[in-house]
Amino acid sequence: MKGNTKQTFRIFWQHIASQKLAFFVIVLSIILASIANVVAPLYFKDFFDILTQNGQDSLNILFALLVKILIVYLLGWFFWRIATFTASWFQPKMMADLASTCFDYLHRHSISFFNNNFVGSLVKKVNRFSRAFDVILDIIFYDLLQIFTNIIFIIIIIWQKSLLLAIGILVWVVIYCLINYYFSLYKLKFDLKRSEADSEATGVLADTITNQYNIKLFTSFQREKDLFKEVQERLRKLRHFCWNLGNIFEAAQALLMVFLEVGIFYVGLKLWQQGKFTIGDFVLIHAYVVNIFHRLWNFGRIIRTYYENLAEANEMTEILERPHDIRDVNNAKKLRVKQGRIVFDNVSFSYHQTRRVLFRLNLSFAEKKKTALVGPSGSGKSTLVNLLLRNYDLGGGKIYIDGQKISSVTQDSLRSQISLVPQEPILFHRTLMENIRYGKPEASDQEVVKAAKMANCHDFITSLPDGYETYVGERGVKLSGGERQRVAIARAILKNAPILVLDEATSSLDSASEELIQAALDILMKGKTVIVIAHRLSTIMKMDNIIVLQEGKFVEQGSHQKLLAKKDSLYKTMWQKQIGGFIR
Repeated sequence: MKGNTKQTFRIFWQHIASQKLAFFVIVLSIILASIANVVAPLYFKDFFDILTQNGQDSLNILFALLVKILIVYLLGWFFWRIATFTASWFQPKMMADLASTCFDYLHRHSISFFNNNFVGSLVKKVNRFSRAFDVILDIIFYDLLQIFTNIIFIIIIIWQKSLLLAIGILVWVVIYCLINYYFSLYKLKFDLKRSEADSEATGVLADTITNQYNIKLFTSFQREKDLFKEVQERLRKLRHFCWNLGNIFEAAQALLMVFLEVGIFYVGLKLWQQGKFTIGDFVLIHAYVVNIFHRLWNFGRIIRTYYENLAEANEMTEILERPHDIRDVNNAKKLRVKQGRIVFDNVSFSYHQTRRVLFRLNLSFAEKKKTALVGPSGSGKSTLVNLLLRNYDLGGGKIYIDGQKISSVTQDSLRSQISLVPQEPILFHRTLMENIRYGKPEASDQEVVKAAKMANCHDFITSLPDGYETYVGERGVKLSGGERQRVAIARAILKNAPILVLDEATSSLDSASEELIQAALDILMKGKTVIVIAHRLSTIMKMDNIIVLQEGKFVEQGSHQKLLAKKDSLYKTMWQKQIGGFIR
């Protein structure tokens, strides 16, 4: 926790440092405004002393004191306005900058990172981080800074009146603050558990919303409801316990304040008996006691809120401090693809260091040729694609594209040279125009339409009421599987990368949709180095080369006819099992 706290404040300060002048103006203005609030009661003391001693004979002096009081309050008002208007610009900017930092760092984490974290939980952590900064800065500006400024100047002024009173108030304030502080540290561990339970509940909710179709399909509403009720009950118990701790301490601090106020006035009466205190002094002391109580009443809640938000910010700090699994090497160059030849040289890879998928695999994909990857499930076909895209780093060996090692080039330049059409393409909840243009952000509307026509999706798009301005829903749920696939192909056509990967691009489609998509793919594949992953062997009969994998190892390769003619061919065995199926 302490390490995370230090790192959290380091991140916060790095962003504050970019606007140090605004931060300094806010701090200085709040200090000056707080001093004005402490100075004003001094004039009220004089006001009441003169009023009780001289009455109406001193009206001019009383009016002059009122003018001074007005000037002091106006100065306080002026500095507060500087502080609040500057803060209203400074804090939203800092929150936006922090959110952008989180977005940038989060999206540079690896595929495996996102596979191991709930979407809803990550979104909440990003939002909590910037909000926590805002709350903590509010606490520093409008609570702690005012508390310490007011108390320091109040004690200095009272010191001049009575050393005993000043020491008594100082000791009381120190004891009060220490009790609050250590109580907050005790309560912190329970706040952390509550925060974790809150994140768990959010993750469960997000997971069920994402899988709402499965809940209906498997009639598991009651089961999921019970699970959500269970995590909510854990959260409820932790909240109840944490809030009760707060209630108990508030009762204790109220007693401390009662004793302080009575004690101060008791000492004041003794001093009044000795002729050292006036009515104005009682007014002054009362104003200062009320000021101290007002500042410190919520001190315990301030500390608890501070730690609660710090705990929530630390959740995101853990992500920001976690090194990226996949990183560009120093001075990484951009990948230049002229031919598109791909070589896997002695490649080994394991998931989580335990599940070995590939072992010393050697493969080559000829430039501007169509190569299919086939093999039983779990043979490593999709893993090869993930390694080519550098979604994971190798356990051993090297991958080259046109003689350039992919681990030595920038990830962005690598992925910019590869187009992937997956089995289940995921679209943004944006318009069809925006989704297709994602392949080439600078493309004109005419280029988007041209790509859509080549992908055989222009007709269905124009049949929609809003045409290309139709929003497709989250992950593209408003479109059919075939329509999403054709939009993904249009996006790939527009991107026009020299290397194309098709991962089961037609396996889950009906014959009519497949025919349209196959025609679009024929256009897309021209002049490119193509890698096709397929389980349905009938779709790859015309490939230039077919590579057969089994248990992460290269087994055989050749054309469709060559592999069928080979004795004891694994491909032949697989073909015979599917021969009764659809043959293109």
